[in-house]
Amino acid sequence: MLSNKRIQELELVMEFEKVEECFKEVSSWIENVGRKRLKETINLDDSLETLLQAQKQFREFDLVASDYCRRGQEALKKMDRWEDFSSVDVRSYREKLQTYKDQLEEFCTQLDENRHRICETVRLYEFFDKVRPGTCCTEEGVKS
Repeated sequence: MLSNKRIQELELVMEFEKVEECFKEVSSWIENVGRKRLKETINLDDSLETLLQAQKQFREFDLVASDYCRRGQEALKKMDRWEDFSSVDVRSYREKLQTYKDQLEEFCTQLDENRHRICETVRLYEFFDKVRPGTCCTEEGVKS
């Protein structure tokens, strides 16, 4: 039984090394491109026109970012079996795996939050653009 468990651990290590290339690619993209682009969407402009342009650019980025998130999540699913192994030899790989998982989850969460925030901001600006003309006319009528 110990021999079989050891063989399984070695197979997992070999599988991890294959999947690690995907992790490294996703991780590198998140650090070098993804986070920078998310930071650019923190300050949104004050006009509906520029906000709509920012939303369009974010959607293009979102397609690419969502693909990286999906690829990272698929790679993590391949490594689900690591949970069953607790030997010292596997510990360093589990720690790497946890680091990749944490980074991916954090980025995907920030991506979802920014997507929602931009969408809600656009809807709010569109609402105010519809309401504002009626409000201005009403205020002028009240002043007269």
